[in-house]
Amino acid sequence: MKPEMLEAMHKELSIREQCRIIALPRSRYYYKPQPVMLDMKIADEIDRIYTKRPYYGSRRIREEMKRLGYVIGRGRIRRYMHLMGYQAIYPKKSLSRRNKEHKVYPYLLRGVRVDHVNQVWGTDITFIPMSHGFAYLVVIMDWYSRCVLSWRLSTTLDADFCVEAINEALAAYGEPEIFNSDQGCQFTSRDFTEKLLARSIRISMDGRGRAFDNIFVERLWRSVKYEEVYIKSYENVNECRSSLRTYFEFYNQERFHQALGYATPAEVYYGRVALKVG
Repeated sequence: MKPEMLEAMHKELSIREQCRIIALPRSRYYYKPQPVMLDMKIADEIDRIYTKRPYYGSRRIREEMKRLGYVIGRGRIRRYMHLMGYQAIYPKKSLSRRNKEHKVYPYLLRGVRVDHVNQVWGTDITFIPMSHGFAYLVVIMDWYSRCVLSWRLSTTLDADFCVEAINEALAAYGEPEIFNSDQGCQFTSRDFTEKLLARSIRISMDGRGRAFDNIFVERLWRSVKYEEVYIKSYENVNECRSSLRTYFEFYNQERFHQALGYATPAEVYYGRVALKVG
């Protein structure tokens, strides 16, 4: 039972008694969620530094920002990185923040040769700054072709927008043999994993201390940020969503990839261009 389901004017049971019955701390009933407030100038600079050097932790980002003229402590940078969903990608313990109650699946792609479409799909989430606020972007990508199969934008880091993205990808493109993600709570949630398990899709999750298990999506983020996000100034989520929709159409249909022999992701995904896999 959720706090909002309690009856403040119940004829027989006080709020204290109702909370006791459902084992809910009274503090949760009275707590009112506060909106997340970020200085978008600072958040934007952290995002730029992190996208360029994702192996930087809070110490190095602080030093980089000091050279840019910012007076900011490491603690504030760490708080911003946490709210933005960022962690330095280098070998260390607890690489991904996850829900310890959720099942974590082993990494299945060590030594695997990816040589056809729908063999491996991957996903990840990144931070998108706007003029007034920010959003989170999730994508589902086919590893072989680099084709972005679906994406969603959200102002919160719950699992719902990730579930919507995987539902769209499965409906439009069929099923991969393996689905790879990090150990974030959005991807370990039952709502997300059950979509895959119901179709007998093997789940792979990046292991601790493995910095580049999802390297194809990491490369996508650099393209999205430098070719789209950083040259725009989105006023709101609707404008951001509309602009990203145009970019991803360009990315799939028109953008040449050196790694694909200068073909586009759509050409490779739909078999109009054959790749030589060494």
